[in-house]
Amino acid sequence: MTSALSARSLCVRLGGREVVKNVSLDLRPGEFVGLLGPNGAGKSTLLKAIMGLVARSGRLTLGDRPIEALTPTESAREVAYLPQEREINWPVQVRTLIGLGRSPHRGASSVPGEADRAAVDAAMAAMDLVELQERSSLELSGGERARVLIARALAQETPVLLTDEPAAGLDPAHQITLMATFRKLAREGRSVLASLHELTLAGQWCDRVILIADGGIVAEGPPDAVLTPGNLATVYGVRAQITVSDDGLSVVPTGLI
Repeated sequence: MTSALSARSLCVRLGGREVVKNVSLDLRPGEFVGLLGPNGAGKSTLLKAIMGLVARSGRLTLGDRPIEALTPTESAREVAYLPQEREINWPVQVRTLIGLGRSPHRGASSVPGEADRAAVDAAMAAMDLVELQERSSLELSGGERARVLIARALAQETPVLLTDEPAAGLDPAHQITLMATFRKLAREGRSVLASLHELTLAGQWCDRVILIADGGIVAEGPPDAVLTPGNLATVYGVRAQITVSDDGLSVVPTGLI
């Protein structure tokens, strides 16, 4: 199967320090992948490198095309990116803000069409925002703001979705809603790569996880093969209680090594 996104030997240097070290990965259609690792492991920088937001070396392809061969509009139709930052600094209505995700699809036209309206409606419904659609974005709580920005990325309707800590700041119900939405996208044939700190969410919802530390990949594979006591001790420096149930893999850190 052709990878939706493929990275080979990605390296990033920031401030004279190598932050991403020779990372190679494939993101295939139809899978939801969790990108895991402690603070400072290089997760955010890796996502920014894939998006061309920091200088990098190595090779990146979308499908069978080098990412450099795509115009900005073509790239925006193929990959949606939700950064870790959740700032909204202008008083725009929630529905209008979510609608900005449709910009790559409208070309020269600034008037939303039927497909644009349907995509925005679906994104709002997925993130439980229908009742907030007319509210100013400056009146939102932190969790509501996060859901609006996730919805904007969903409305972009791209084959590949990259998200940096999308569950941060969400209450448990909306975390589960988010994970279910990502899994649904994967089952529809799209590809989702999400940086996560919530190990149990990764264990229960992701098809595959990639564990990184110190800028490099330590392990990757199914959650039960990667989220082991040994790997968690090595990467996070913690002891953990790991249980498996019908809901999937649960990880509870219980102490420091």
